[in-house]
Amino acid sequence: MNSSTQGEKVAAPARAVLESCVRAATAAPSLHNSQPWLFRIGADSVEVYADQSRRLDVLDPAGRELMISVGAAVLTLRLSLRAAGHLPHLEVFPDPQQPELAARVTCAGPATVTAAVERLAAAIGHRHTNRYPFSRAAVPADAIEHMIDAAATEHARLTLANPVSRNAIIALSQAAGRRQRATGGYRAELARWTTHRIPRRDGVPPSVIGPWDAMEMLPLRDFGLLQPQLSRPTEAFEPYPSVMVLATRGDDRAAWLAAGQALQRVLLTATWLNLATTPISQAVEVPGIREQLTDTGAGLWAQIILRVGYGRPATATPRRRLEEVLLPSGE
Repeated sequence: MNSSTQGEKVAAPARAVLESCVRAATAAPSLHNSQPWLFRIGADSVEVYADQSRRLDVLDPAGRELMISVGAAVLTLRLSLRAAGHLPHLEVFPDPQQPELAARVTCAGPATVTAAVERLAAAIGHRHTNRYPFSRAAVPADAIEHMIDAAATEHARLTLANPVSRNAIIALSQAAGRRQRATGGYRAELARWTTHRIPRRDGVPPSVIGPWDAMEMLPLRDFGLLQPQLSRPTEAFEPYPSVMVLATRGDDRAAWLAAGQALQRVLLTATWLNLATTPISQAVEVPGIREQLTDTGAGLWAQIILRVGYGRPATATPRRRLEEVLLPSGE
């Protein structure tokens, strides 16, 4: 990563620029749209904190997916600063005395805005989880390579499952989903994020739940489970979905944060390529099943499963206001 010339004074970005970049970072994906992040803006930096009050205790007791969500916000922040003409310098877990401080991103100097940066930054507002049927058209090999390269840029490995592996992953995901639905507290936790009597700026509203799979084959999480009054059409989903697995070396907080950054770069790359994406999280949320997707001998841990394809436009989920996610600068 480049740095400014020694002795040269680097002009700090305007507060409005940093606020705009934080606002963009809140568009990152998160488990159940829980948005488990907080930010503190400094003179030339932004700190990103994990908000443990928004962790899903049943699905994510270790906070792995929470940290992946925070990592996705960190990547979006880095990209937004880069698109604003600033070179972002990333420090992960910079203060051992503050374990919830996941990252500090400092503006290290001016940077040229490349066409690639502009494309990815433009995709931020268009990236939405798509729970609708995808076309049967195959995802081109060059698009797959673009996504694989995106993950590698953030030191993660993305692989396309072959037909045998795809079928095994789908079966494991179905088994994980059944196990989760039978777990105590699962329905109450799902209700917390999906059944809102008063409109909220987080969680999963009925408008983005999507139709029911007529064949009940694709293991998408059923966010309509506790909404009996929800009118949902039944549609045929693609019989042979493109499934990709994102893995990292290691399985600690740093690896989870890296996985989130890789995930968001992959998702934004897919969005730029006009591809739709859906996370299939169940199989990596049940430890015994996740182990079957993990190659510990190679030091690779499965973090995310993605469904990729061509689909109709998806609806955005709500986001909290900027003042709700900003910590006072003086704290």
